[in-house]
Amino acid sequence: MEGEDAVTARILGARKPRVVLLACSALSALTAVPAAAQDQTGQTIETVTVTAQKRSQNILDVGINVTAITSDEIQQSRIMTPTDLMSQVPNLEVKDNIPGAQQIITIRGIGLDDFSTTNNSTVGIYVDDIYLASFAEEDFNFFDLDRIEVLKGPQAALYGRNTTAGAINIISAQPSFDGLFGNVSAGYGNYDAFQSDAMINVPVTGNFALRFAGETIQQDRGYWYSTGTDKDLGRQHDWFGRGQALWDPTGAISVLLKVEGTVEGSQIGVGKFFGTQSTNTQSCPDYGNPAHCVNYAGYTDTNPNVFEGDWTSPAFYREDALNTTLHVTDDFGWGTLTSVTGYIQFRRSFLINAGASPTQDADFDENDRVNQFSEELRLAGNADGVQWLVGADYSWDQIRDYTPGSLADSFGLDVLITADQITHYAAGFAQVDWPLVDHLTLSSGVRLAYEDRSYVGGSNWTIAGTTTAFPLFDTSENDTISDRAVDFREALNWKPGEDTLVYASVSRGTKSGGFFDGISTQDQALAPYKPETLTDYETGVKSEFFNDTVLLDSSVFYYDYRDLQAQTFTTVGAVALIKLSNIQKANVYGLDAALTWLPLDGLSLRGGLGLLHSRLGSFPYASVSGPTTEPSGNQLPDAPDVTFNGTARYEHSLFSNYVGAVQFSGVYAADSFLETLNTPFLFSKANWVFDGRTSIGTNDKSWELAFWIKNMFNEQHVVQATDDGAPLDEGYRIFNAPRTYGFTLTYAFQ
Repeated sequence: MEGEDAVTARILGARKPRVVLLACSALSALTAVPAAAQDQTGQTIETVTVTAQKRSQNILDVGINVTAITSDEIQQSRIMTPTDLMSQVPNLEVKDNIPGAQQIITIRGIGLDDFSTTNNSTVGIYVDDIYLASFAEEDFNFFDLDRIEVLKGPQAALYGRNTTAGAINIISAQPSFDGLFGNVSAGYGNYDAFQSDAMINVPVTGNFALRFAGETIQQDRGYWYSTGTDKDLGRQHDWFGRGQALWDPTGAISVLLKVEGTVEGSQIGVGKFFGTQSTNTQSCPDYGNPAHCVNYAGYTDTNPNVFEGDWTSPAFYREDALNTTLHVTDDFGWGTLTSVTGYIQFRRSFLINAGASPTQDADFDENDRVNQFSEELRLAGNADGVQWLVGADYSWDQIRDYTPGSLADSFGLDVLITADQITHYAAGFAQVDWPLVDHLTLSSGVRLAYEDRSYVGGSNWTIAGTTTAFPLFDTSENDTISDRAVDFREALNWKPGEDTLVYASVSRGTKSGGFFDGISTQDQALAPYKPETLTDYETGVKSEFFNDTVLLDSSVFYYDYRDLQAQTFTTVGAVALIKLSNIQKANVYGLDAALTWLPLDGLSLRGGLGLLHSRLGSFPYASVSGPTTEPSGNQLPDAPDVTFNGTARYEHSLFSNYVGAVQFSGVYAADSFLETLNTPFLFSKANWVFDGRTSIGTNDKSWELAFWIKNMFNEQHVVQATDDGAPLDEGYRIFNAPRTYGFTLTYAFQ
């Protein structure tokens, strides 16, 4: 049987060049074909208004690579969680860091592969202008949205904290004064999944309106099946609600209050076990014939079903969150003052079997609490063609973790992991757009930021099943770090015509330092890691042409990445040790290209291509045999060198007052490693995932019946993998969701 190293070398060495050539050829064909068909349609592309630069602009006037996903596209493509964004955005990867939860988002290869509640993504996640301060808060659902904006490249000048990779703006649909309207939908799918959502907009007076929206997901069968308990795992019982009030007392002043809540009483899954200790001369892990690959106790899993295992843990997942946001704007005529105030209370608990085996090798009952407050003030205006914006923001958050864990079968020990972290952040920022000559503008942005972070935490060990201390492995950290950052963005924007923008920019973003929150056996694992910085050199073009039937948005970029924060899976002392630290440098360059084309009445085609090359510098790490150095040349984790997404949608009148639609989409990702050491068996193979949807509805959109299918060919590929190392000699893999399908009935009124 071909060894894992040979398989990896063959895939990475042979398949990728062919894929790159095919992808480039496909993009060239897409950009060439419209010239022959430009006169066959009467429809035109409606460009989207975005707030990527903290003000409303036509997307063709924004010199940033931005993907805007509208409310219609969210519904038609069934975008329910961050994972679904991959179907719309090239060079974006989203994976579960625990089976069925805690998504890790990577843009252009930049993303932090970590699970620490005390840490946060390199992609800034903003929900109605409120930054989410912890990885724990990134498990959310999309419902009743106006749009989602994905901004690529450092966005620190205007967005601030921890946006070295980019930012994602999730923007709720706001109340309207334009009358009473609403909608309700209900659907059913396989795995006994019921989903329903509803919205109603109520104009109380001419200047006061309310909007209420909610969603529930009730899935009575899970994707995973435990042969150890004869039960399925992954059931979902989730409730989401949002209430908003919009008041416009004078025409110049606008007040928007939002209260949003989440209650989840669900389950997660368990990873697919693999052993790394061989009982014969064959290498391990061996996914084709795993019988000879065992863990320290001689256990192995030979079941070929990637969603089945001998697990015995209940794998529950519970979450409660309350999010309150207040937007106030006041238009003075010469400028507009905006205040955004936010407060979030969040808590969750879940039980994870990190050993993925029937024994208690690494069972953890994690309990997290996050409280955060933020305030941003900004003043924007336009003076003689010079657009300017100045502002300041402050935030405070406290994150607490209380996690009892058991390694009773492997070491005869229990462990209690605790963390209490408080962060204060303050910054001032400004951006000015200066007209230099006709059609040429210089955009300058800068942010001065200060962050103070204190941490108290560690791991306390006891003899399993007792309160008897086992201090040999006890760890603790009680420290405070302070980071200062000066981030900037300089860009030249050239508008040769109303429908074309050419831009070139240099921008720098900083992600602050922090502390690791996980199991540890030595104090060095809890030592703080330093801030990272990323400088982006980028040029791009956006253009509508062929009678506004084609929209092209493309850019090329080069990243100079310094002190990047990374997680390596190494072994120090008696047990596996995960340590977050800094790698001195990395280089990343690539291409983003997105094309929308309306070739015929009723037919729309959208495609996106991402090309990426990443290279890590050398870095030290600890192993069983002692300190060593990983040579330069490794790829960044979760950074496939080719990604592609495409959607074809056709709408056509069926009979009086009814229209039918068919939609088909596909997403491709090339091979990628899943951690910085580029371990051969911790990688994801190239994969295609296809979705489909067909619907019939009334012309006025009051009724629609849709049938949908996700992952129609039941493609299974690894999205995350972990090797626990010696002496456990085991690991697990997490796979993408299996095929799901169902129908949705929607009624809208106005």
